[in-house]
Amino acid sequence: MDLTSAPWRKSSYSGSTGGNCIEAAPGFITGVVPVRDSKDPHGPALLLTAAAFASFVSAVKSGDAAFARGEQYLAG
Repeated sequence: MDLTSAPWRKSSYSGSTGGNCIEAAPGFITGVVPVRDSKDPHGPALLLTAAAFASFVSAVKSGDAAFARGEQYLAG
């Protein structure tokens, strides 16, 4: 799948020092949200269902402990 023209947006939680940042392109593909490592824009992208991406964002915002431990979270 060609994602070169996707409207990538960096997470608002990303700082200016690089760190662990992701970019997402919601709305580019109906029902799917492409996600990639902002430090590797030409590398692979994950294609998450919209529901899985919403769960991911919710977990990050809430500091969900299960998510932080790496338990399977994106099954949606």
